[in-house]
Amino acid sequence: MKLNSLLCIAILAAASLAHVKADPVRWVDGRELTTIGTLAPDAKQPFSRLPDSLAQIRPELWDLGSNSAGIALRFRSDATDLHAKWRSHKKFNMNHMTATGIRGLDLYLLTDDGHWTTASSARPRLNDSTTTVQIIGGMPRQMREYMLYMPLYDGVDSLWVGVDSAAILLPPAVNSPRREKPIVWYGTSLLQGGCAARPGMAHTNIIERDLDLEVINLGFSGNAKLDPEIARLMAQADAGLYIIDALPNVKAAEIPGRIDDFYAIIRSAHPDVPIMLVESPYFPITRLVPQVMSDIKEKNTRLREFYDKTVAAGDNNVYYFSGEDLLGDEWEGTVDNYHFTDLGMKTVAQSMLPAIKAILQKK
Repeated sequence: MKLNSLLCIAILAAASLAHVKADPVRWVDGRELTTIGTLAPDAKQPFSRLPDSLAQIRPELWDLGSNSAGIALRFRSDATDLHAKWRSHKKFNMNHMTATGIRGLDLYLLTDDGHWTTASSARPRLNDSTTTVQIIGGMPRQMREYMLYMPLYDGVDSLWVGVDSAAILLPPAVNSPRREKPIVWYGTSLLQGGCAARPGMAHTNIIERDLDLEVINLGFSGNAKLDPEIARLMAQADAGLYIIDALPNVKAAEIPGRIDDFYAIIRSAHPDVPIMLVESPYFPITRLVPQVMSDIKEKNTRLREFYDKTVAAGDNNVYYFSGEDLLGDEWEGTVDNYHFTDLGMKTVAQSMLPAIKAILQKK
């Protein structure tokens, strides 16, 4: 009898220990979920924006291609709690952008009336490359469509989505954002997302949700030099609209030759697809420093000359967006006179949306 009692105690203790050790979260590898926002779905490095075939491109550009700006996971779940764990490439930090924007995650859900709305963000650990966090908890159990934006200024080596043990996690049932004929957008640090407080507030992501249309973010901080390799990558996409938005990273004297070649690569592959050329913004600093104003005006003049020449040659599918219309008179929209805050991102998105919608509606 004594032996039986001891045995029962041992079994109960083992069961209790197993219960304590059991992970109440069921983890799903992000690579098994639907990934949007990349032209490199088969890259060896998960969630990269550049394919392995471009590994020999300029080292700075290749490195920035591993940043996951604009990439998101799509899934649906009836979870009451959602978790994430991910490992950043670099544990990267900057002094003018939040860690959540640089290397955090941003969760959105699709409302019953078909609009994307913010749910919560996942803040990264400041002094560690690996983060495990509950994004949101305590929700009523019902099936919801989710979009999880990845970091803007860092990449992820691995990403897992966690749900409570009773939940199911499935591929999306709704094609939203629509993936057919995406916008493929090339540009600078502004496009990459500097300096949004969280990934969903990059203006490309705001526009993606408003249009309900996938946007491929090819923003490369300080390195939008009109590289022909990037033009060839863009030309491989079956896009509904191409946007070239590189002027802040190109010197005025470089524009005439480089824009001709870059544009020609895309246009030769897609004779009838609209291409939008975007001027440099007139940053707030132009009010105070005349030389900056002069430089921006010269760049924009060179781009306008190319546009006029292209139209005169008979290209009816090229469009132009003025830098004066990007920030307007919203002088509070930057963190450092150049890079956009969330206010600046929202302003730019609202400025560009009517023009983009008009182009897409003409098709």
